[in-house]
Amino acid sequence: MKPNDENGKLPTAARPFRVLILSGSNRREYNCPGVDAKSRTLMLRMADQLPPEWEIDYEDLGNVYSRARIQSCNACVSTSMALCVWPCNCYAKDDGDEPDLMWDLDLYSRLDLADAWAVIGPINWYGPSSTLKLMFDRLVCMNGGNPREDLIEHKNPERAMALERSPEWRDLTRNHLEGRTAGFFCYGDEGGDEVAPDGRPKVLRHKAWFDPDAEPFEDNRDAYRPLVRQCRYSGIEVPDELWCHATTGAGLPYADNQAEDMVTDAKFMAAFDAWVGSFAAFVGQKGKVEPGEYRAYGYEAPGHRMADLKLKWRELRMSAGRAPAGSSPAEQQAEGLNRDATFSPKTGEGEKLRS
Repeated sequence: MKPNDENGKLPTAARPFRVLILSGSNRREYNCPGVDAKSRTLMLRMADQLPPEWEIDYEDLGNVYSRARIQSCNACVSTSMALCVWPCNCYAKDDGDEPDLMWDLDLYSRLDLADAWAVIGPINWYGPSSTLKLMFDRLVCMNGGNPREDLIEHKNPERAMALERSPEWRDLTRNHLEGRTAGFFCYGDEGGDEVAPDGRPKVLRHKAWFDPDAEPFEDNRDAYRPLVRQCRYSGIEVPDELWCHATTGAGLPYADNQAEDMVTDAKFMAAFDAWVGSFAAFVGQKGKVEPGEYRAYGYEAPGHRMADLKLKWRELRMSAGRAPAGSSPAEQQAEGLNRDATFSPKTGEGEKLRS
């Protein structure tokens, strides 16, 4: 059935089971590729195969011209775990300055509402698509993120570092989406028709620089291992049987390996359908998951106008080489470690070198 977000307000026992399916390719026909990705076809096929009494939510993360993209993670957690807020407060819904697809599509809420996630995507350069990598980077906050931004004045690094060092932090940090299940189905073409019989790219001139015996994976599903490990690290169950890879289009020109070609590849489609069947059987038997204490569903970000003014004052002081006393930026400035006191932070280092 179609998803009804109002069911998120019901007790777990009273609401339907819910799955979120994600198409993780960058391609959409409404941008320069001009053609939809195979992952979109697979997403829709999976949605049609799952039990009709389940709520089936799905989303295509492909790049649409002039639509927001998933913004990159700013790595707040590397300053302090307490600076990484759950759900992410680096960006906001309908933000004109830094539009973000994660917020515009309510993905934090939809991931929270779902009992299980199904992630379908291509292998791009021995790894997941950049879109999926961006999304999972932005999910660092589900693993121990701070659910109380009021305790750190929205984004005050010094307050966050102090909170992380305090006993109070141990009562706040947790895996906010723990207990759910994730399945991953990735696919590739083994280089299409670009690879010569010796295992090297046909157009490569410096052939000695490429060792065909040094491929990084024995099993190509390992291209998605970082995402699987992140989920498991965060308390999201990823059973081995729900982490799969299949090949389609090997030896073919890319132009001959589109969704309409993929669906004629009986071996590939059988592998995908088997994965869908295993996914449905596993999550159906496991059942619904109780929500965490701090939910992304129904979350409304608090106002932070005064906090923003304080942070702007902090930024101006750092620009003038007068970072807050005792702060990490002050120590770095004093020791000449960052050389970053500037009133033009948007200016690239290369431009500075050439001025």
